[in-house]
Amino acid sequence: MKSVYFLLLGALIGAELTLGALVAPTIFYPQSILGEGVLTQFQSGKLMATIFVKFNYALLAVSVLIGLFELVSFRSSVKFAAKFSMGMLCAINLALALSFVFYFTPFVMDAQAAGEAATQTAEFAQMHAASEWTMKLMLFAQLALFFIKFKTAQK
Repeated sequence: MKSVYFLLLGALIGAELTLGALVAPTIFYPQSILGEGVLTQFQSGKLMATIFVKFNYALLAVSVLIGLFELVSFRSSVKFAAKFSMGMLCAINLALALSFVFYFTPFVMDAQAAGEAATQTAEFAQMHAASEWTMKLMLFAQLALFFIKFKTAQK
């Protein structure tokens, strides 16, 4: 069961790193590959949002499964401090995942549906920056959880 845990968490971390480091720069700067005039910033944003909507399913599923796994494994012989740390990291991850999926993503999708002008406001820029920080914090929590869990699994 631990191997499935590590596989799911590792895959989620890998997907987030791939989206941030590979997919986003490619989608938002297509002129470096295809030349000028291919996609506008608004069109690139719509493509990226569509990818994130699909990614959100995996994000929620893995976050919930890992949270359930931690609840079930709370009775294990692992020291309380480690169990508490893993439990809190799971709770933080789940809270951030829920906010990303049910707060930030709908905001971005609604703004895009309202048109390009709605994505050029200060409010949109602030929300977009907050969603990026949410993703970074979530990634940090997942990485910490991965390594703490790995260390406790070695004992």
